[in-house]
Amino acid sequence: MSEKYKKVTLESGIDVKPVYSPEDLSETRYSEIIGNPGEYPFTRGIHNLMYRKRPFTMRQYAGFASADETNERFKLLINQGQTGLNVAFDLPSQMGLDSDDDRSFGEVGRVGMAVDTLDDFEIAFAGIPLDNITVSLTINGVAIVMIAMYFAMAQKQGYKLNNLRGTAQNDILKEYVGRGTWIFPVEPSIRLIGDTIEFCAQNVPKYSPVSVCGYHIRESGADPVQEMAYAFGIARAYADEALSRGLDIDEFAGRLSFNFDIFGNLFEQVAKFRAGRRLWARIIKDDYKAKNPKSMWLRMIAGGGGGGLTIEQPENNIVRGAYYALISALSGTQTMALCSYDEAYTIPSEKAALISLRTMQILIEEMGLADTVDPLGGSYYVEALTDEMEKRIESCLEDVLVKGGMVKLVADGTIQQQVARQAYQTEKKLQSGEIRKVGVNCYKINEEERRVELHPYNETAAAKQSARVARIKKERSSNEVEILLSEVRRVAEDGSNLMPPIIEAVRSYATLGEITAVLKDVFGEFEEPVKF
Repeated sequence: MSEKYKKVTLESGIDVKPVYSPEDLSETRYSEIIGNPGEYPFTRGIHNLMYRKRPFTMRQYAGFASADETNERFKLLINQGQTGLNVAFDLPSQMGLDSDDDRSFGEVGRVGMAVDTLDDFEIAFAGIPLDNITVSLTINGVAIVMIAMYFAMAQKQGYKLNNLRGTAQNDILKEYVGRGTWIFPVEPSIRLIGDTIEFCAQNVPKYSPVSVCGYHIRESGADPVQEMAYAFGIARAYADEALSRGLDIDEFAGRLSFNFDIFGNLFEQVAKFRAGRRLWARIIKDDYKAKNPKSMWLRMIAGGGGGGLTIEQPENNIVRGAYYALISALSGTQTMALCSYDEAYTIPSEKAALISLRTMQILIEEMGLADTVDPLGGSYYVEALTDEMEKRIESCLEDVLVKGGMVKLVADGTIQQQVARQAYQTEKKLQSGEIRKVGVNCYKINEEERRVELHPYNETAAAKQSARVARIKKERSSNEVEILLSEVRRVAEDGSNLMPPIIEAVRSYATLGEITAVLKDVFGEFEEPVKF
């Protein structure tokens, strides 16, 4: 092609040719590299009929103020057709602090549901059919306590643990990289995740105890290649911890899940997931010697990332969200959680949450996204891009492994440094206009009027929550709580699995803060490394 044309380079560093042809796929062997849906290497999806048999689960992120108000929002979304719940917790809960702790002041219920005791779980999930609605708990540093509360609550409702389904985020390594709600040092934090994987493999086999989150690493500034490679490095670290306990890879790998981000170039994002699905299958089969094909599945939730949304011209975020949902469906996700257009400002309003839910429903009911499997499969461009993305993800992951693995590189701050550097480079490109963002650095509106409904802080709900935990502390058996907290301490010190004693402690209405304090005494607290 002799004529000049604009150069296009994707965020992953891949140069895009103006035209793709069969020659770009000269080395592609369909049965070995692409394959049929539901068959190794699962490039085209982990199920043979995908959405034609069952549409993707729609799981909006929800939770605010008290358990009562969260329960109301849950029921509203379910009544409007949502098929899964994704629970948001407030910052004190994420940090293992009770609502009546002085350090919680001003944050109780602000960005999610406040949880202090089992009582909050009982209220939040009252009337929710846990056998039909799967629940994802978006919690990390104290995930083991929240999982224990969820199991205890489910048992009180009459559900058997061996049939209980659901997911806990429970990915602490990405917290050190991307969010900051870490509590304990790296090694004991890995141990806690190992405890949940081991307990679930032996007692709650249908529950997914970990959802590895490339999502937050991407939102912190990583490019799409780093997002996938670092997530796989983290997943390997958790798998290695489980294997060190004597578990077989096929006992737990099928219940590992992933949470990925979507914003940016449509075709790059689709190729990212197709490539990741293929690479993960190969890792589990070849490196970990899994025999069960289900162990090789890349089970994922993928939806629009808030990092792609803008404060400027917020209504544009409705359009962005629709494209993010389209990408997610074209990528073959199992669960979709779509950001709401007002998330650049506030906790999603009821109106914004319903727009996101309707967006996903329109894809299924009107746009034909559930009609056939992997509709972009066979595209010269998409298949060539998938191959190149796989090479780059694998190379990035290999670099991590050669340098000692994710646990080492997170503990010493290397990964944090790399993500921060990438974020800085991206921001420079946004400011210079090299990366175009509609309404931000192009097609701007001077003196723009922005109409977004802000979510007010509910001081009354916060006060009621503090009063509730004070009442529970007064009414429970203090002697029983003290005995059970002593057992948590003993097990933390001797290295046994902490899930059983924590479940017993939460049944006695020991608080999140009390259990966390015991673990802090034993494990200490993480001190963030700083690299320049």
